[in-house]
Order: sequence, then structure tokens, then C-alpha cells
Amino acid sequence: MMKDPLAEEKRKTRSHSIVMENRRKASLTGVNDVASFHEQEVVLRTDDGEITIVGDQLHISQLSLEEGRLIVEGLIGGLEYADMPQAKQAGFFSRLFH
Repeated sequence: MMKDPLAEEKRKTRSHSIVMENRRKASLTGVNDVASFHEQEVVLRTDDGEITIVGDQLHISQLSLEEGRLIVEGLIGGLEYADMPQAKQAGFFSRLFH
């Protein structure tokens, strides 16, 4: 039986990294989505959970979700990780036949 390379790729998790430059620029990798953003807060989703960047005059200067890269510029005041994402609850049929 041959392995499906697309299925293998979906199972892999993206690692992430953050490079901060003088509290004015944050370059991130491993970004899956931008949940929300405005001048004081940018919320990102990664395989390890959410990352919230807080500050002032924040703006996204570069975004590539295909590559998982994002650059935020402005006055960065802090960075916070949310808890790991909860495992999805089993669906009705999964619970019924388990």
C-alpha cells in the first residue's frame, strides 16, 4: 500500500520561530492564520496554539500563509502564548461507535 504524500504533509506540524528586532519588528514563521489584527493587537494561529502580539501602531507588513511567514512592525510591547489548542471533540458517530 502506497503512502499518500498529501496526507503525510497534513499530519506534519509546522514549527514556528520568532525574531524580534529592537521592539519595532517581529518576523514569525509557522503561522497558519491571522485570527485578528488592529493597531494594538495581532492574534496569530500556529500548530502550537495562538500567539498574541500587543503594542502600538502595529501593522502587518508581510504575510504569506502558504509559507507560514509574517512580519509585524510597530512598537511591540509584548508577546503572549495561549494554551495549546484543545483536541477537537469527537463527533456523534465517533462517540456512538466507540
